[in-house]
Amino acid sequence: MPVINRIAEFADEMSAWRHYLHQHPELSFDCHKTAKFVAERLRTFGVDEVHEGIAISGVVALVSGQGDGPTIGLRADMDALPLSEISGAEWASKIPGKMHACGHDGHTTMLLGAARYLAETRNFRGRVALIFQPAEEFGGGGEAMVSEGIMERFNISQVYALHNAPGFDVGTIHTNTGPIMAAVDEFTVTFSGVGGHAAYPNNTVDPIIAVTAFADGCQTIISRNCPPTSSLVVSVTRIDAGGTALNIIPQTALVGGTVRSFDPELREMCEVRIRELVEGLNLAFGVTAKVHYDRGYPPTVNHPEQTAFAAKVAKEIVGSERVDLSFPAEMGAEDFSYMLEARPGAYLFLGQGDTPMCHHPAYDFNDDIAPIGASFFARLVERAQPV
Repeated sequence: MPVINRIAEFADEMSAWRHYLHQHPELSFDCHKTAKFVAERLRTFGVDEVHEGIAISGVVALVSGQGDGPTIGLRADMDALPLSEISGAEWASKIPGKMHACGHDGHTTMLLGAARYLAETRNFRGRVALIFQPAEEFGGGGEAMVSEGIMERFNISQVYALHNAPGFDVGTIHTNTGPIMAAVDEFTVTFSGVGGHAAYPNNTVDPIIAVTAFADGCQTIISRNCPPTSSLVVSVTRIDAGGTALNIIPQTALVGGTVRSFDPELREMCEVRIRELVEGLNLAFGVTAKVHYDRGYPPTVNHPEQTAFAAKVAKEIVGSERVDLSFPAEMGAEDFSYMLEARPGAYLFLGQGDTPMCHHPAYDFNDDIAPIGASFFARLVERAQPV
């Protein structure tokens, strides 16, 4: 694969950066040590500006090219997951209960590699904004950085991101023009009744009956309200009655889950139907309920022109036969969606081979793909804003 020669020369250093980051995972917005490591590397590379503390622990670095031109944004996420690692790697997490189980250490490394090359060569016009984002997994760091005005502050005209993809051949690149990741909403419903002895259920108002009926009813939201071809998922993922003994009917019971969608009308319909279902169960079983419905990340939607351009650059790096523009939209969610709502751009997946899947405790980023990702980022800038 035609990895940029200069990037190939410091590939071992990139692995060392990645291993350090993997050993020191941080969660959500608490990426302060990671951000410090990133900022120190960036200054060593000789970038023009380093802006820290954006969205609590985010970093944006600027590199100027040759002559006037627009600013292109490249984004990497930095946060880890609350998971205990079982990978057995020499560089396994040193922080109990935390690990880089989604490869954000690798994403950060790829962008650092591109930053080093771009700062050395500056073979482009205008500027590149290197966006190191916290809280992709939890908290919506992408939304926070957009809300704090990074697009306007740094005059970013378009923006791109890469995510590793276990299960796909090493160095293949996959994307599509349009929706590529779903919107995700979360709901919890707490049913309250009258607790009591399990031997005398007639003296109680049993919230567990309402919870189980709600879980069953959720399965009809899609099957009886949507066309069969709709891309929509409603999953009940938690039931908690908090029981302390098997002969006690509890006072309250909680049920929760997620809704994943692409269509705004279907997204709205799901929330309405969940609330209506709860109202009906209140009447049917004599319980009362509180519904908490949280609208989460919007769908991640690639812009056609920028996606076609990114695919063209990808073919230059990995070969035409290794670039797939028909990647099916996934029901997972990604807060890069907020950046794509603010500016045109594209989100792509980079195959990392036959490894454990993301969010698995045995997962580890494949260091072999870091120079490929860094080369893609660097060439993207050079082709988008040629001298």
